[in-house]
Amino acid sequence: MLISAVCFTVMNLLIKYLSHFGGGQLVLFRAFGSLLFTMSFLLWHKIPMLGNQKKLLLYRGLAGVTSMGLFFASVQYLPIGSAVSLRYLSPVFATILAVFFLRERVKLIQWFFFLMAFVGVLLIKGFDPNINSFGLLLVLSSAIFSGMVYVLINKIGAKDHPVVIVNYFMWVSVVVGGFLSVFDWITPVGVEWLYLFSLGVFGYFGQLFMTKAFQSQVTNKIVSLKYIEVVFTMIAGSFWFADVYPFLSIIGVLLVIIGLVLNVFYKR
Repeated sequence: MLISAVCFTVMNLLIKYLSHFGGGQLVLFRAFGSLLFTMSFLLWHKIPMLGNQKKLLLYRGLAGVTSMGLFFASVQYLPIGSAVSLRYLSPVFATILAVFFLRERVKLIQWFFFLMAFVGVLLIKGFDPNINSFGLLLVLSSAIFSGMVYVLINKIGAKDHPVVIVNYFMWVSVVVGGFLSVFDWITPVGVEWLYLFSLGVFGYFGQLFMTKAFQSQVTNKIVSLKYIEVVFTMIAGSFWFADVYPFLSIIGVLLVIIGLVLNVFYKR
């Protein structure tokens, strides 16, 4: 889980560094780098790529690319640590959406945990002068679409291989990102090519090691380490981009993380 957090942190920093490229172009390179791994895996293991639930798989891909694009756009307006912490509200939106679409029940104590997380958002917004309202809208919209992804994956269930699901997401992202890039293409210079292709590599291995951690049968012990990505990103952002986080804003980030971790522990 720690290796996963480091991979995602590097990817977050690269996204912030490359934010002068259009969102579509970032989505394209992020997806293309991971697509090389997913396609190789499916071909090597002779797993059918089209899957069994094509419509749901396509919806998952569209929700995923929308969430990713909105997040990439938000980092132009927000400190990278704040953007990452706010995007982690996606489990809250996933739970709310699951009430309506999956008929799941939410206990009263869980609503308290969610309220704690949203109070954290208010602290981040209210006491951090670097929080742009439009950027906040973008990243919260990203979290909502990410919540939709959770619900759709739940609907897909075990009827399709996990790599098939990810592969759909990557192909949809390549198509959407490629289409959007046509209207806002900036030709990378020198080492920027390497940085752009690295987005997909770090994103893929971050996902891979996180999955392996959750498969280790000690989920309750390591799940909270998932959120250390926020801490890593905030610290690295302070050094690389000179991001400054007011004390109450940091308290807000902690409230978001604590609320989400408590909800995970309660559900398990």
